[in-house]
Amino acid sequence: MKRAARLNAILDLLAAAGEVTVDELVEQFGASPATMRRDLDSLAEQRLLTRTHGGAVAQTVAYELPIRYKSHLRTHEKETIAQTAAGLVAPGMVVGLSGGTTTTAIAAALAARDDLGANGGLTVVTNAVNIAAQLATRPDIKVVVTGGVIHSRSYELVGPFVEQLLRGVRLDIAFIGVNGLDAVAGGTTQDEREAAVNRMMAERARRAVVVTDSSKLGVVAFASVGGVELFPTVITDSGADADVVSALRGAGHEVLLA
Repeated sequence: MKRAARLNAILDLLAAAGEVTVDELVEQFGASPATMRRDLDSLAEQRLLTRTHGGAVAQTVAYELPIRYKSHLRTHEKETIAQTAAGLVAPGMVVGLSGGTTTTAIAAALAARDDLGANGGLTVVTNAVNIAAQLATRPDIKVVVTGGVIHSRSYELVGPFVEQLLRGVRLDIAFIGVNGLDAVAGGTTQDEREAAVNRMMAERARRAVVVTDSSKLGVVAFASVGGVELFPTVITDSGADADVVSALRGAGHEVLLA
């Protein structure tokens, strides 16, 4: 396995387990302990993990992996969610997309639909620069990018300039990514600035939809985005825990399993 692939695989293991040891990595990858220590040191220098004696742990709750690494996690689930979400979009709509790997997958699903060029095409409003660049190749999709300060970890624009633009638009539907979704706490993110933008984007939409893979259900992150009053619809994957889905439905959410 090439080093770049191995580093991504280490991050995958860390995301799933929360911590890894050098001995576990040696067994997993068949590399020497010295090689695995160098890999962990390299990732620690990039602030992607915290080194411990004999291994590493995931960063604190206030920290997120950059989107370029998170995009390799649970890709199948995100693609199925994206297809279900894209199915709610009709030609001529104005669609809001927050930042995140799941919404990035939705942008790809929308770009692949040839029928969206009809009836005046499609308008996408986003605060994610990577999504804007992804859709810029489709001339029949009008892309509106908010202003703001770029968040280097998620490629999202945040701050008062974003909110200023969003106050002046109306959306038919908004797809909002979150770091956690709980029946009581609602949708939450790790960053309060992203939460504020996501909340306003949802408020500007006739229909706001939380899109999240099942690993984030039942999770409560730092900053609140909103509950069922803001997000009547949730799209997640079919691997979602039945009890968590039941709790969300009991709270009033319509839960679509992709």
